[in-house]
Amino acid sequence: MDDIDRARKVVLASFLGWTLDAFDFFIMVFVFSDIAKEFGVTVTTVTVAVTLTLAMRALGAFIFGRLADRFGRRPLLMASVLCYSVFELLSGLAPNLISFLVLRALFGIAMGGEWGIGSSLTMETIPAKWRGWVSGLLQSGYPAGYFLATLTFFVAYPYVGWRGMFMIGVLPALLVLYIRRHVPESPDWTARQAAPRPSIVAVLRQHVGLTIYAVILMTAFNFFSHGTQDIYPNLFLAGQHGFDHSTVSTIALIYNAGAVIGGIAFGALSQRIGRRVTIVLAALLSLLVLPLWAFGATALTLGIGAFLMQICVQGAWGVIPAHLNELSPPSIRATFPGVVYQLGNLLASYNATLQSGIGERTEPHNYSWALAGVAGTVAIVIALLVGFGVEAHDVKMGEDAAPEAVKA
Repeated sequence: MDDIDRARKVVLASFLGWTLDAFDFFIMVFVFSDIAKEFGVTVTTVTVAVTLTLAMRALGAFIFGRLADRFGRRPLLMASVLCYSVFELLSGLAPNLISFLVLRALFGIAMGGEWGIGSSLTMETIPAKWRGWVSGLLQSGYPAGYFLATLTFFVAYPYVGWRGMFMIGVLPALLVLYIRRHVPESPDWTARQAAPRPSIVAVLRQHVGLTIYAVILMTAFNFFSHGTQDIYPNLFLAGQHGFDHSTVSTIALIYNAGAVIGGIAFGALSQRIGRRVTIVLAALLSLLVLPLWAFGATALTLGIGAFLMQICVQGAWGVIPAHLNELSPPSIRATFPGVVYQLGNLLASYNATLQSGIGERTEPHNYSWALAGVAGTVAIVIALLVGFGVEAHDVKMGEDAAPEAVKA
């Protein structure tokens, strides 16, 4: 196959992998209350499952990333998808809370491997001029998965219940496995096999400042996304505002459509004006829509606010796949972006439990300030971190970097 055909297949496979990964994850946010009722615990207790999933993604990113740097992106990407699909299915069969929490932790390990490997495979394969919009497209797979989970909740939940929702989550991965059998290995990884392979400790020692910066940045980014998503449909829209199943589903579909638009639009914009400027712009714009998003009084105002908020949140996120891969040390590119991303997830994994706890301590359960406090704070933090940070917009990857890799 020619270079363009290969690039298109890699982009499609990686986009679907992240979409289906997010689909399986976001099923959870719609059924907190059902699981709490089933196992006789509070909703806040059930949110620990999200904390465990997010926390264990860092371990998964390291395990799968190191294996991908050693044995190739393609086989480990397939293994990650297969594993998270199996654990999603088993979650729907959990007989008690403890087994459910264990399965969600294992799901987190498998989920943690997908993003770093998929993004590195893509960025190492596509033409450099594609990076901005493809970065936005890849990251828009996350809200696209949320969109699919919302649609499934709207259509299937009344018939299958919360357990059936998790069982449905196993099906789409079969398509991804089929697609990945038709995707070639990264040319960058293939070329580097002729060069000495430094240890990850030696590489990280040379880039310790970058590593610390990237982890802090991704902690803020994960608070930004999960702080605007995890408790919004079930606890805020349904619980606090009392909206019915149809209204919650409609608003969620609307704001995930906004997230897809924002990711692609800001990702493409970053190719023209730079990664840092684009991220800062998206983060600061989110502050303008914060009152409408968190304090709106009607379904219409909240729907508009949520749509605009996710354009901003995922607009900032849409730049991240390209930005992290460009900053990454080349010899550990399957490991570095995924691990710093998921370490950020680990440090931000308490978000759902934190916001739920704050809301439960108010009367009557009011989550507006919990949502606004997290989103507003991290938007400012992101703007400062990125504004005073670095970028590597024109770094060479893929076949352009292959000769340098062989000489290293």
